[in-house]
Amino acid sequence: MRIAVRVLAALLLTSGTAAAWANGGGGMSMPAPPPVPREQTPQQKAREAYNDGVHGVKKADKAQAAAAQASDAGKKDRAAHEAQDRYAEALAKFREATGLDPQLPEAWNYLGYTSRKLGHYDEALAAYDKALTLKPGYADALEYRGEAYLALNRIPDAQQAYLDLYAGNRALAGKLLTAMKNWVADQRADASGGTATHLDELDKWIQERAQIAGQTAALTRAGTAASWR
Repeated sequence: MRIAVRVLAALLLTSGTAAAWANGGGGMSMPAPPPVPREQTPQQKAREAYNDGVHGVKKADKAQAAAAQASDAGKKDRAAHEAQDRYAEALAKFREATGLDPQLPEAWNYLGYTSRKLGHYDEALAAYDKALTLKPGYADALEYRGEAYLALNRIPDAQQAYLDLYAGNRALAGKLLTAMKNWVADQRADASGGTATHLDELDKWIQERAQIAGQTAALTRAGTAASWR
């Protein structure tokens, strides 16, 4: 009797399963295949590398600032080395980004920035030129290139960079003018720097430009205030 019951139960189970599959599964479903990940485009990969590089630059700039402010020689040296290492890592990311998407001006600009921070001035200038070719009038690239000109003692080019910036971006023009002031101070402190006459002429030019900028800003503020009266 028990054997007959077991056989009957097995037959019912088998017939029920077969009917379920015959009716489209009857609520029973096969597991879905795993989704196939989409391959990133070169442009997407370039953006990812660029963002990684920008993140690295922020850390490098922070370390460089710490080195400048440190009074302890050991801390200053460690922070300076950290900054250089992080600039090098970021530079690799920007090279990767420009290799994947050569039409990305922001990546070229930062490639120039990190190259300049590492003392690779030829590569920096070439990168800034590329950024400005892709994006004419790119203010950040103009300012960074102006600082590169300073480091190379190409003063007329740095002055022209300031004038180009002043016409379109007063804030970055002011940043470059401050860099020029600091450069003059560093040269005066360095016995092997430029001649006194050369530095005096540049210092006078800087003061004149600062005065003009201040007067123009005052006139602009006065005009804005008058327009609200």
